[in-house]
Amino acid sequence: MNNKFQAMEVFVQVVDAGGFSRAAEAMKLPKVTVSTLIKTLETTLGVRLLNRTTRHCSVTADGAAYYEHCLRILTEIRVAEESLSSTRLSPKGRLRVDAPTGLASEVLVPALPDFFARFPDIRLELGCSDRSVDLIEEGVDCAVRVGELRNSSLIARRVGVMHYMTCAAPSYLKCHGRPLHPDDLVHHQCLNYFSPRTGQIFDWHFSREGERIKRSLTGPIALNDSYAYTAAGLSGLGIVQMAAFLMEPMLKDGRFELILDDWSNDPMPIHVVYPQNRHLSTKVRVFVEWIVELFAKHPGMAPATARRARRT
Repeated sequence: MNNKFQAMEVFVQVVDAGGFSRAAEAMKLPKVTVSTLIKTLETTLGVRLLNRTTRHCSVTADGAAYYEHCLRILTEIRVAEESLSSTRLSPKGRLRVDAPTGLASEVLVPALPDFFARFPDIRLELGCSDRSVDLIEEGVDCAVRVGELRNSSLIARRVGVMHYMTCAAPSYLKCHGRPLHPDDLVHHQCLNYFSPRTGQIFDWHFSREGERIKRSLTGPIALNDSYAYTAAGLSGLGIVQMAAFLMEPMLKDGRFELILDDWSNDPMPIHVVYPQNRHLSTKVRVFVEWIVELFAKHPGMAPATARRARRT
């Protein structure tokens, strides 16, 4: 049985690496051992898993299906071992996380020295993007996502909220004046943000003393990256509505001015999501707990309601 699990691990590594030599090097095994294990596995299963040439190997249709089963089985074995071993106290290995660009750069990365001081044996691979990655397809352990979640098979834990501010560069206000009410925005240039996943442009929300206003506003440009969106506002192209943690430093140094400050903007929930088959992983668990603690201490990000895991 141990040989079967080793053969499965070798097969997964060969597929991931795209060849026997790179797989052997990554696993620190002789190439002949890798080749023998794959041949034995194919003989046992009675199917060809890989198409081989002198320079390349590719996975067959049967091999692709078997690869998915191997990933699930090996993940569950590692989870079971972690739950009973010393890794509960000292998790180790690679952890792949994805987070929005601005949140990763301005909040997560500056706090990482604390994370690595607690968990020095974790090797973090942090993907920074405002698009929603496919965690299963792209092999990501967990992701930080802002906004309401669509229905999915992922497990979600609410870890905080993100507040927004409506701002404009002094150069824009000098040329176009300052709106005094959300209804005035129809006479201004408003820079829109659209979802990297759906392409949908987000509405603008305002509330004050029980009055709520939602507007779809037109502008010269729509963007789907927080830094590009902020840069467009700084250039004087128009009014922006952006996360408070990004705006506050630029408000302090005068690059942006707060407008409609007697109106509040609806906060957006922040969740950490992860596949069901990885929700017991010690590495994921300690990272999620660290995120919860980080956001609880961050001004304006602590959730107002009790935090608990739920299925989306």
